[in-house]
Amino acid sequence: MSEKRLSLSPARFLSARRRHRSAGLVVLLFGLLAVGSAYAAFAPDNAVADNSPQSQQIEEGKKLFAVGCASCHGLNAEGGTNGEGKMAGPSLIGVGAAAVDFQVGTGRMPAMQTGSQVPRKTPSYTEAEIEALAAYVASLAPGPAVPGQESYDVSKATDEQIVRGGELFRTNCTACHNFAGRGGALPNGKYAPSLMGVSEKHIYEAMLTGPQQMPVFSDQVMTPQDKRDIIAYVKSLQEQKDPGGFGLGRLGPVSEGLWGWLVGIGLLVCVAVWIGAKGVKAKGAKAE
Repeated sequence: MSEKRLSLSPARFLSARRRHRSAGLVVLLFGLLAVGSAYAAFAPDNAVADNSPQSQQIEEGKKLFAVGCASCHGLNAEGGTNGEGKMAGPSLIGVGAAAVDFQVGTGRMPAMQTGSQVPRKTPSYTEAEIEALAAYVASLAPGPAVPGQESYDVSKATDEQIVRGGELFRTNCTACHNFAGRGGALPNGKYAPSLMGVSEKHIYEAMLTGPQQMPVFSDQVMTPQDKRDIIAYVKSLQEQKDPGGFGLGRLGPVSEGLWGWLVGIGLLVCVAVWIGAKGVKAKGAKAE
């Protein structure tokens, strides 16, 4: 019998063994072994990527988002409502990391309550947490990235660039932010915030993303050099002193005239009333 088996070709031998009732199980085990070997050969790169610092940062940002942002913007940043059909927070898919860095870095988000305008306040998150939130939102869809320092560094700006930035600012920004960058009123209870004390990075991000009522000044609309020149001009405004002691919003003759009427003439009226009262008392004393 053994001599007969040896005389069979390998193909016929395997074909004969296939008829065994455990042959299916053996084939299944061989198939699983082959699939596992193939996965082990091609999966190491993905496994390393999942454990990379960037992936860990995104995962951390996702956890922070679920706790502090999902109640308004939706669990997957798709946007949400307040239960009455009104939007509580817009979708963040595609806004990019720059928008998150601006909104959270200036303390506007998370907002205490929805309203016509979200004011700037002290940030609620650390720099590392802001970076994690920005990385998570950026992972959802492409959008403007957080600019590097070279994009908004104006420490070496020339006088010519500052003058050019002033021209661009007066053309594109003064209608809302005032010619001195002190902000101004807008319709429906909204306003353009003051640019005093705002960092160069956040000014660049605001132009890049267009927060709230502000239009978007993309690189196609306004070049990076134009943005730097505007930042250089705003920085020069921030460093200007008020020789008179009070800037009065730098609104010009309106605020200065109002101050003169209310304070200057008001004091003169008070002095005149005081003098008149003193005169009446003096006459009364003489009559007695």
